Amino acid sequence: MKQPVLILASGSPRRQELIRTLGLPYRVDAADVDESMPEGTPPDKLVERLSLRKAGTVGARSREEREAIVIGSDTVVVLDGIILGKPKDEQDAFDTLRRIAGRTHQVYTGLALLSVAAGEMATWSTMDGELAAGGTDSGDKGSVIRFGDTGVYRIWSRTQSGNPQAMVGHTVSHVTFRPMSDDEIWAYVRTGEPLDKAGSYGVQGLGAVFIEKIEGDFYSVMGLPLSLLYQMLVRFGLRPFGQSED
Repeated sequence: MKQPVLILASGSPRRQELIRTLGLPYRVDAADVDESMPEGTPPDKLVERLSLRKAGTVGARSREEREAIVIGSDTVVVLDGIILGKPKDEQDAFDTLRRIAGRTHQVYTGLALLSVAAGEMATWSTMDGELAAGGTDSGDKGSVIRFGDTGVYRIWSRTQSGNPQAMVGHTVSHVTFRPMSDDEIWAYVRTGEPLDKAGSYGVQGLGAVFIEKIEGDFYSVMGLPLSLLYQMLVRFGLRPFGQSED
């Protein structure tokens, strides 16, 4: 059976590095989407909806693909219920790191997979509306599926082949930073690493020296929950490591 191509709707080098570990053919088509959301949107819904928005945007322009699965993902860092986005400048990065120093924050990472095959792609705006309403799937759309202690995902209606049209989910991890002096925060900020990252740090880079403990999924904190992605791909009929279901 021919393996569907994966389309990663992200230009993130970190997500590309992670998806390569699966050994599946993929290409990158970075999504440029409006990331604004209504004020007060819970972080789990925010990352799910933005992931779906990215996947849907790329899927809509990939209909020429005979068979493909589009992957969208989004990550936010949350402290005291407040979402900490990417810093505006060095001072903003310093202020963020000073806030999270010596404390535990949450990292939410969303994941959305859309099937693009023979015109069967689901209408992502309809799914987005259901997520916004806070409802769960019903009937042939399936129900919310727990993913261990770290997250959940949903399956939308199935194609003629029996595979899902779409899946959307998220993980949440808890990251504890050790106390940090102002001097070392500034030294880290001036390396440039924090300036393009949610929460102003990179868990896979120099930022790792400040982390005391991670409860949850390291790869979700890095930007792509590999274990959840694997579970979703299997439900699409794929077997990572270069094999598909017979």
